[in-house]
Amino acid sequence: MKSSLLTPNGNNNKPNQLPSTINQAEGNIGAEQETGSQYLSLGKLAQKLQQTLENHRGERHIVVIQDFPDPDALSSAWAYQLMAQPYEIECDIVYAGTLSHQENIALVKLTGLPATRWSTNSLKDRDLSIYQGCVLVDSQGNTSQLMPYVKQAKIPIVIVMDHHSKQGNIQAEFTDLRPKIRATATILTQYIQADLLDFNSNNTTHVKCATALMHGLRSDTNGLRQAQEQDLLAAAYLSRIYDPQLLNAVLQSARSHRVMDVIERSLKNRFIQNNFSIAGVGYLRYEDRDAIPQAADFLVTEENIHTAVVYGIIHDEDHDIEVVIGSLRTHKLTLDPDEFLKEALGKNPQGRYYGGGREMAGGFEISMGFFGGSNDNSDYTKLKWELVDTQLKQKLLRLVNPKNEVVHA
Repeated sequence: MKSSLLTPNGNNNKPNQLPSTINQAEGNIGAEQETGSQYLSLGKLAQKLQQTLENHRGERHIVVIQDFPDPDALSSAWAYQLMAQPYEIECDIVYAGTLSHQENIALVKLTGLPATRWSTNSLKDRDLSIYQGCVLVDSQGNTSQLMPYVKQAKIPIVIVMDHHSKQGNIQAEFTDLRPKIRATATILTQYIQADLLDFNSNNTTHVKCATALMHGLRSDTNGLRQAQEQDLLAAAYLSRIYDPQLLNAVLQSARSHRVMDVIERSLKNRFIQNNFSIAGVGYLRYEDRDAIPQAADFLVTEENIHTAVVYGIIHDEDHDIEVVIGSLRTHKLTLDPDEFLKEALGKNPQGRYYGGGREMAGGFEISMGFFGGSNDNSDYTKLKWELVDTQLKQKLLRLVNPKNEVVHA
């Protein structure tokens, strides 16, 4: 189903155009400022992407998404895989972590979404030389344990598509970073609308991919409540193709007992001050990581609370390491999660911020380093958690309540 968007005056003789300025990343075509030339931006980007795909015709690419992929990453990677097929580019969608959120598990199972988990332990048995290019979707490479191996194998980064702000120096043939768009699924849907894929409602795979894109778009826009114009236009296009019953089945997947336990723990441990709810949930298994953002989603719904932060220590048994993982959720319009977390937590020795975010949501990850790993001494692990819990509360409350200089355990 090839489709062209109507221009504002109702004239349908300008295909592949959107009635909004598109902000490109450095190295790409700059957004046009005059109203009459705004329509050129997406067309030029689509041509450049099309040429990039043509230049790599017949190759095999590895599509790397974050270790704990969300619906936006999963659906966008699938859409790219389908767009690459007409150019005889074979794509393998891979991630190093796990699917722990019940909706993500349901999405992959019910749609047959072709994403594969690669543990870093298995990489020694994999021949990465079969790949001529790497593609990053809804990521810039800093959220995947696979990227050091990709760089070690000297696989060039061909394409980067993301809706987050630029993170570090990215070297890629084609880069499309648009932080003003709420979901990477919107970006991929725009390329589909620009005829890089003949999306057909009679094609079962296309219907399932459209359903996945709709879920990714809804997920990253809080059920479309935080959607911008371009996100809504993408959703309107997908509404012609996606399967509402299939999406409903994904959304109604049940929470696991472990997730419910973490939510209960966050309720018991929450510390409330100045309409902030801050909760440490202790130690969690690696595969239960997604319980932390779900707990934050729950805490922010409490009366008189506008922001919730939930964190815990995640133990990765495969590598015997520990990291502190946290999530922030807010409905306070004047609070920028990205600025808040960066100011509160600062940077690591390499100059990279421990946390960041987008509108209404954020997250952080802090390595335990020398103090990480398992220990059979329960007193030691208890002391370690108390130290982490106290330190994080102190850093967060310096912004929540600047008058508090010390947080007493």
